[in-house]
Amino acid sequence: MPTAKTDRPPSPPRGCKQKTKPQIKNPCKPKTFPVYLSPDTTQPQPTRRQAKMLPNLLVQLINGLADASALFLVAAGLSLIFGVTRIVNFAHGSFYMLGVYVAYSIASRFGTSSVIGFWLSMLASALVIGILGALVEFVVLRRIYKAPELFHLLATFALVLIFRDAALAIWGPQDLFGPRAPHLSGAVELLGHQLPTWDIALIVIGPLVLLLLWYALTRTRWGTLVRAATQDREMLGALGINQAWLFTGVFFVGAFLAGLGGALQGPRMSANLSLDLETIGNAFVVVVVGGMGSIPGAFIAALLIAEIKALCIGIGHVSLFGVDLSLSRFTLVAEFVVMAVVLVVRPWGLLGRATSTVRAAAPAEMPLKPAGKQLRWLAACVLAVLVLAPLAAGAFPYMPVLLVEILIAVLFAASLHFIMGPGGMHSFGHAAYFGLGAYGAALFLKVVDLPMEAALVLGPLLAVLGALVFGWFCVRLSGVYLAMLTLAFAQIVWSVVYQWDDVTGGSNGILGLWPSNWLSSPVAYYYLTLACAVLGVWLLRRMLFSPLGFAMRASRDSALRAEAIGIDTKRVQWAAFVIASLFCGLAGSLYAFSKGTISPEVISVSRSVDGLVMVLLGGIQTLTGPVAGAALFTWLQDTVARQTDYWQALLGIAILLLVIAFPQGIVGFVRERFERDEAQAGGRQ
Repeated sequence: MPTAKTDRPPSPPRGCKQKTKPQIKNPCKPKTFPVYLSPDTTQPQPTRRQAKMLPNLLVQLINGLADASALFLVAAGLSLIFGVTRIVNFAHGSFYMLGVYVAYSIASRFGTSSVIGFWLSMLASALVIGILGALVEFVVLRRIYKAPELFHLLATFALVLIFRDAALAIWGPQDLFGPRAPHLSGAVELLGHQLPTWDIALIVIGPLVLLLLWYALTRTRWGTLVRAATQDREMLGALGINQAWLFTGVFFVGAFLAGLGGALQGPRMSANLSLDLETIGNAFVVVVVGGMGSIPGAFIAALLIAEIKALCIGIGHVSLFGVDLSLSRFTLVAEFVVMAVVLVVRPWGLLGRATSTVRAAAPAEMPLKPAGKQLRWLAACVLAVLVLAPLAAGAFPYMPVLLVEILIAVLFAASLHFIMGPGGMHSFGHAAYFGLGAYGAALFLKVVDLPMEAALVLGPLLAVLGALVFGWFCVRLSGVYLAMLTLAFAQIVWSVVYQWDDVTGGSNGILGLWPSNWLSSPVAYYYLTLACAVLGVWLLRRMLFSPLGFAMRASRDSALRAEAIGIDTKRVQWAAFVIASLFCGLAGSLYAFSKGTISPEVISVSRSVDGLVMVLLGGIQTLTGPVAGAALFTWLQDTVARQTDYWQALLGIAILLLVIAFPQGIVGFVRERFERDEAQAGGRQ
């Protein structure tokens, strides 16, 4: 037994060197409980800190119940909206963020004096967000219901940008701490630890909301209509039910739940502008793990993920086969690992079911046509302009730099379109291959000490290696489940890069990635990027008219018919993943040497979303769509950002107007217009 003067664990025996690893900044940094062997025994000797491990672990698990309740409120609304409308609502995280801000404003004014005032402030905040959600559905989404489903994601992403800058204009950039609940601001003693009474209230609220939702969905006429719409929307419309108002009601309830979840988090955390994207990723994971459209599944998934995170924080560090592991770091990616495992084992989630066939499906994709004479002349003119553009570098010094960014974005978007359009595989994590290509080039240059030219060529091989592993699992899924699995793999890659300080530099990244002397000038590097981008886009286009391209489109349009004529659809899709990753990795390598430094940001969710926006903005049904969409989006982003501090709102408004005006994409709209004019001209003859 240690004496009263000794509160530290005994020193390790001689010859035992303790390795210290750099720790990431974590507000929930757990305690560590080292175990050392006594010199005269082979069994670990318990210490006073070890004796406290079990109570600490139990308290962390109870805290996990509070986190699960808060996460369930957001995920339940998202699951309800998707189950009925089939809209992947990217703005749901913004509803949660605005719920925190609105609750701060209302509770600070009316909720500090009495318990009733506080709870009425929480409900009023949720009501405001619910009304906002209904307005979003009525004003924006109702106009584009007939557009392809991915365009709904593009519209809701534009709303994310608008809502974020609106919050910035109203509440400012600083973090805001809301008032604590009267009579619930203290803590209770539990196993020697202080447990906030507000967390206990959240633990009760989560199951209560689940019970209310169960009653509303199973015992009311509204719930019957919602369940019917989830199963078969077309049949519901055929029976005379007004689907438009049903969708508006569902959006109101979903946004209300998100706002309530945000309002109830006010006493636990500060309101800040990053809550939208942080929350939507976790909410998507919970919905997919539980099963799209399943409210009980969302509750079970939220409970599972929150408790796994709490368990990792409670345990802290462990030693496995002589390797020191920090489970607290695993919390950065725990939910995505859980989602990847669940989707591989059970593709439709824990309580989900296979999606039924939609009767009113979109019209079949038109066959791809080789470039006509007019398009070839247009491409030649654009290429000539790009070749001659550096001649104006004297008057516009920034032009080569901007054009390099545009060309890298074009190659990135073209590689994503290769699997999304002709391949029919939607990816929310394409930035993983972009980042692997960038880090591959950096490691070949810094670690292997290869020349810049060799590093540029070999860097994409790391992206190919990642696609070989990830693609093998992804091609076994389809639809939104495939997209979410790609997101899970991308977040796993991000977590490894973010925490592997010895190799990737961690959050600081890798510095000093400059081109060779003959490419040191912006104009010289621009011509290298132009050559790589043009060659990459041309090769991708050529492959779409090869036997592989025809097999890809056959697998997309009808997998059963393709397999019946002898096409191995899974192998074809796997090959498409690998090819797309090669060109995406090349874009990442070019990006690394153009910036001179890389960081985990190159693998972030926001970069994957940027790629989706580029493809959808130009038009997913056309081969030139991603080229035009990437050029327009990058130019808009750069131009608007230099005009005002609220550039995200202006960019979001521009994207939203383009989506409403051109629901088939800009290039898709132009193509339809030309085809219509040609048909009318032929009819007159």
